[in-house]
Amino acid sequence: MSTPPSAPVRVMLVDDDELVRRGLGLILSSDPTLELAGEAADGDVAVRRAVHQRPDVVLMDVRMPVLDGIAATRELIARVPAAKVVILTTFEEDDYVIGALRAGASGFLLKRSSPEDLRRAIHTVAAGDALLSPSVTRRVIDRLVEQPVLRPSSDARLSELTPREQEVLLLMAQGLSNREIVDALAVEETTVKSHVRRVLSKLGVRDRVHAVILAYESGLVSPGGRAT
Repeated sequence: MSTPPSAPVRVMLVDDDELVRRGLGLILSSDPTLELAGEAADGDVAVRRAVHQRPDVVLMDVRMPVLDGIAATRELIARVPAAKVVILTTFEEDDYVIGALRAGASGFLLKRSSPEDLRRAIHTVAAGDALLSPSVTRRVIDRLVEQPVLRPSSDARLSELTPREQEVLLLMAQGLSNREIVDALAVEETTVKSHVRRVLSKLGVRDRVHAVILAYESGLVSPGGRAT
């Protein structure tokens, strides 16, 4: 008996530029595994529509009228916790990425990304992973270390991690993927996935991005990815 096809990922597009929304919509329509679950030209409308449409993934612009992408991300996730938000940005010029991640976004995507990268990113986030490549991690860390850091290991949640889980978190903070962590620790990929799940659960964070942010803000990890 064949396995029934899984439901398409429902995606909401939020951008005040109609041409951007139209272009993204065309990319979604070319992939049967993706489904358009609504559009919005500002953050306030996005939150209200998301409550009714219940998208799996929201592609969110940052600079918008009425309610910007950061505030909209925070409110949308509070009202639709299952939704994953991906910030659409021109990262080199955008000062709001860290704020958006702290608001609960699961990562960000450059507006100039190829259709293939966009579709891959949507599926990555829908599967529960975060858009956190080594190059992205470096930029995020650079922003974080410019700000005051709390006392090392000041977050009580970190004390719940086993030594191996702390080691996995340190490797995540360096931007390593699961496959790269497998190579670094010489263990099975299923073991790494299990460690990552436990790290996220014990820290009470949505994904890898927020685990890394917590590690740096708490002082567990110093610039360069080293333990303090």
